[in-house]
Amino acid sequence: MTKFYTQSGDDGYTGLLGEGRAPKYNRRIETIGAIDEANAALGIARSICLAPSTASILLRAQKDLYYIMAEIAALPENASKFRKITGEHVYWLESQIDDLSKQILIPEGFIVPGDSKVGAVLDLARTIIRRAERHIAYLLHQSKLENRELLRYMNRLSSLCFALELLENQESGFSKPTLAKE
Repeated sequence: MTKFYTQSGDDGYTGLLGEGRAPKYNRRIETIGAIDEANAALGIARSICLAPSTASILLRAQKDLYYIMAEIAALPENASKFRKITGEHVYWLESQIDDLSKQILIPEGFIVPGDSKVGAVLDLARTIIRRAERHIAYLLHQSKLENRELLRYMNRLSSLCFALELLENQESGFSKPTLAKE
């Protein structure tokens, strides 16, 4: 029988990809945790989305997040073995955002999340992605990561979530988002 627990983290440390363990509160582990949370939120959005293209876009992004988590979990001496995210991945996100911008109305102010269930979940994912982005920026600035495309990817992914939120709100019957200031 396969066990769903290892007990190896009971001491408050977790393994990295390579030799070594880190405290569970380490910034690298916090970053991976934020990306994992974002992935779960994207999964909820994918399970309830209405627009035909949203599910496939989100699934591809979710798979990319696993590559990002692996690279962040890798120690500097073996990070290159786990490096999968490139400028091409960022370009793909930008092209999705550009395509979506032709289908949605861009609001002229901050929107209040909650016009639709899926839109609210996408907004939640966007904010979690922003937190992960801040953690990645810290790791890059502290020279604990080398791949600057990770930061660009997360930045574009949050923008994609916003565009998808607007699209999904429209698909849910909300042609105009609720603005914070009207």
